Amino acid sequence: MAEKSYFEFVPKSSTDRHLTLLTDLYELTMMQGYFKSGMNMPVIFDAFYRKNPCGNAFAICCGLEQVIDYINGLYFTEGDLEYLRSIKLFDEDFLEYLRGFHFTGNIYAIPEGSVVFPKEPLVKVEAPITQAQLLETALLNIINHQSLIATKACRVVEAAAPGGVMEFGLRRAQGPDAGTYGARAAVIAGCVGTSNVLAGQMFDIPAKGTHAHSWIMSFPDELTAFRTYAKLYPSACILLVDTYDTLRSGVPNAITVFQEMRDAGMLRPGYGIRLDSGDLAYLSKEARRMLDEAGFTDCIISASSDLDEHLINSLRQQGAPITSWGVGTRMITSEDCPSFGGVYKLAAVWDDKTSAYIPKIKLSENTEKVTNPGNKTVYRIYDKENGMFIADQISFADEKIDPEQDLLLFDPVDTWKQTLLPGGSYSVREMLVPIFYKGECMYQSPAVMDIKTYCATELNTLWPEMKRLVNPQRAHIDLSQKLYDVKNELLLSLNKDRKKRKNVK
Repeated sequence: MAEKSYFEFVPKSSTDRHLTLLTDLYELTMMQGYFKSGMNMPVIFDAFYRKNPCGNAFAICCGLEQVIDYINGLYFTEGDLEYLRSIKLFDEDFLEYLRGFHFTGNIYAIPEGSVVFPKEPLVKVEAPITQAQLLETALLNIINHQSLIATKACRVVEAAAPGGVMEFGLRRAQGPDAGTYGARAAVIAGCVGTSNVLAGQMFDIPAKGTHAHSWIMSFPDELTAFRTYAKLYPSACILLVDTYDTLRSGVPNAITVFQEMRDAGMLRPGYGIRLDSGDLAYLSKEARRMLDEAGFTDCIISASSDLDEHLINSLRQQGAPITSWGVGTRMITSEDCPSFGGVYKLAAVWDDKTSAYIPKIKLSENTEKVTNPGNKTVYRIYDKENGMFIADQISFADEKIDPEQDLLLFDPVDTWKQTLLPGGSYSVREMLVPIFYKGECMYQSPAVMDIKTYCATELNTLWPEMKRLVNPQRAHIDLSQKLYDVKNELLLSLNKDRKKRKNVK
């Protein structure tokens, strides 16, 4: 039987596609190197990002469900092994090892829809090094893309509030996956629905849409096109009014159809018009005036046309009475910030002699690229009285915070910047939760619409100053005193070694 093409078979999850070779070649060559060297000690890798995208003060973590699907389906087929054999880089004993490969480690992650910040582990992988190394590329590919689109969509939704935002960027997305999983991320971040029917089916999210200019142009006249559409879809009647002349033709014809629907008892809540070109501020104001004068004060005015958070914010400042927004290209591609920049770094290596993890640190001439060492977790600290965000503290995993005790927070760079939280004045939440234990998944991903609700709750804990589109207030992301001390000790030790090597030369 002939193999089905991608477009004949669209999976409902990544486990329906075999993604084991969705990796960079050097992950496999390093795996063989570890295998040949007899190195398969437990290690810890952290997946995190260094800089908030789009000039934001935070990001929205997204993609965990697809990471789980990927790991659950992680194995090498005979076809995979035959392909790797053909590259002539891999020995037969290593290929035989891959034949029985499966993930046996532990994974901890921050739940999808969470507000997250730079340098925090979004995903922590604890596994033998050959396994942990293989996860890097696919894990970053999934988390980076969906977190980027979720963060961009969050900005758009914030700018449009209280109006709703519909995602409809599929035709401009960078391929089917980007359009479909990007729609998922956008809805998690607050969009009311998507035009992507496949995303609607796969993730049980609202699929919404109106009609194109071609619908109007294929009828003898605009009024006939509107009447036909209204008759077919009285419960979803949004009429596109800018095909010929928005104010002289489109809006008057829409009003005529709405009057006919009202007279026939067919006018349903949610009816409206859509503007897709021209001066949206002026046209929406004039359309609102005409609709109100005709008695259609509850008529929705929807707008599209290359919108992003900045243009939406500008239109709202101009008093545009737009109540619904359709956003495509600039959101689904995150046009002004096309990558998330997540990385995957070794944080600790198991030492059999001490039966403990040895913290590892990466140095760099770029300060922001110096990593936080060790087996870590993230604590989120809230004001106990109002539930608002105060700070995050990155700590070693075995550290605990007692909210009944005083807590001293300090900036890990400008250490003189300190805040003392009196015991009893704050609450604490550990952000990383167990996902896999000894290779078995122990986490059930919520439905997308439930993640959306959770994301909205998360965003409500942020101060308005942190949600500004331009120059937002920076969040306080601190290190525990113990982690700060260990990091400094490692930096000083490595710096001494560098000086010794320089003197030898």
